[in-house]
Amino acid sequence: MFAVVRTGGKQYRVAPGDKIVVEKLDGNAGDKVTLGDVLLAGDGGNLKSTSGLTVAAEIVAQAKGDKVTVFKKRRRHNYRRKQGHRQLHTILKIVAIGDHKAEKKPTPSKTEGTAGKTEAKPAPAPKAETPKAGADKSPAARAKETADATADAQKASDVAGKPTESPAPSDAKEAGAEKPAKKAAPKAAATKSASTKNAAPAKAAAKKSPKK
Repeated sequence: MFAVVRTGGKQYRVAPGDKIVVEKLDGNAGDKVTLGDVLLAGDGGNLKSTSGLTVAAEIVAQAKGDKVTVFKKRRRHNYRRKQGHRQLHTILKIVAIGDHKAEKKPTPSKTEGTAGKTEAKPAPAPKAETPKAGADKSPAARAKETADATADAQKASDVAGKPTESPAPSDAKEAGAEKPAKKAAPKAAATKSASTKNAAPAKAAAKKSPKK
């Protein structure tokens, strides 16, 4: 069943179990409130008479709305006013409309919930053990295999450690025949120092004439 109620100058469509936010009503959390101004009521598609019909509600909490800034200004008059406002609200929970109350949903018990969820899981099949390789061989055969493996590894390491032969010819004559020896470059003749034979003789110091 539903109803349309009016409170605080506003209209609300409610049903049992709904929560609505209305303008502030006197009372504390947990108090019972009766809304008598019912405008419309109905059940499904059928309307019912609203004479003597009331809506029972319970106060959940007293709250405030979002902040609203009020700013006033008059130009050329040096007039400015700024003010904040938060509207007071009341949160209501609709308990019943006339004789119709909110239906309580059955809560499943713990035993029923666990019985429905838990199912017996099949036990995993045991894994067949696979025989290990070499388990059927005798100790002497296994010792021989290990000895052969170590010998092969030793041979491989010996081969890897030997240096490779150089492709250059071993005979010095053959090497000389392939590449002719370079002739030593003649040494540059020593530059002779410049001769001083043609140099101009140094000027003799001027003799001073004796004073008279």
